[in-house]
Amino acid sequence: MRIAVTALIVLAGMFNLGLGVSFLYDPGGMGLQFGVSPNGPLGFAALRADFVAFFLLAGFCMVRGAWRRNGDLLLVPAALFAIAFCGRAISAVATGTQPGFFEPMVAEAVQFVLLVVGWKVVPHHKIDEIAS
Repeated sequence: MRIAVTALIVLAGMFNLGLGVSFLYDPGGMGLQFGVSPNGPLGFAALRADFVAFFLLAGFCMVRGAWRRNGDLLLVPAALFAIAFCGRAISAVATGTQPGFFEPMVAEAVQFVLLVVGWKVVPHHKIDEIAS
């Protein structure tokens, strides 16, 4: 099971890395796929900064944590996806939904569950091991 979970985390991490790079070179096109359109240079900069940071950090921690068998690194993207999911849930209540609204929430929830399972099955580095 650990090998299958590790492989799924690496694949999902690579997907997130790809999303991050895509926002870097085509923020306008990728933003439209996420329901966000840039408003001038500041909007393009915000898409490049925020979405690239989110997806590259999540992807890097997923790949590195799974590959190096460091379960603690998996908590970083788990927290990112949990916060994103909660933000979408609040938005659903506050402003409503539209077609296609729930697909990103499913992706975030699936990745969160995968990462928590990965955190449970991938070894943790103890502080004593890191210090020595």
